[in-house]
Amino acid sequence: MIEVEVKGYADDGVFSTVRRRFDPIRTERHEDTYFGHPCRDFASTDEALRIRIKRFDGHFEAFLTYKGPKLDDRSKTREEIEVAVEDPDGYSKILERLGFSEVAKIVKTREVYFVEKGVTLALDDVEGLGKFVEAEALTEDTSKVGETVDMLVGLLRSIGVERLERRSYLELLFDRNRGSNRNQG
Repeated sequence: MIEVEVKGYADDGVFSTVRRRFDPIRTERHEDTYFGHPCRDFASTDEALRIRIKRFDGHFEAFLTYKGPKLDDRSKTREEIEVAVEDPDGYSKILERLGFSEVAKIVKTREVYFVEKGVTLALDDVEGLGKFVEAEALTEDTSKVGETVDMLVGLLRSIGVERLERRSYLELLFDRNRGSNRNQG
């Protein structure tokens, strides 16, 4: 499955517009633990491996997710392979025993909204990074990626997003930390 995703910076006005115009699905709290490969630099291969714990309505779901390299130069579109896990701590221990190492945790509150069949918007408040909005659609047909990106960009523009962001939250966190390390030295 190909996850076609376009993200932009948001503010209270964008959040209000989405809440007013679209139907809410649910609010979730995401705890994402990212792992580094023992023999490959995921930063240079543009891949990611994470365990995500989603908490909502007194329940939780957990997933082990592999994200492949971005497939185009305008969006965050990439192959995504995701499997449900019942014991995220156990999976973390297995990965660590195999040589993987925890590289970062990203925590966010996500409000998910229904736009139309197969299209959602997510309002993200990411600890340490701020507010974002993501438009997402799934496809199995790579020939549809370009037109899907165009549609998602148009959707974000229609709700007031002025600045798009192609980097993942993990990349943004690393870039922010590199900048604060430079400022300290």
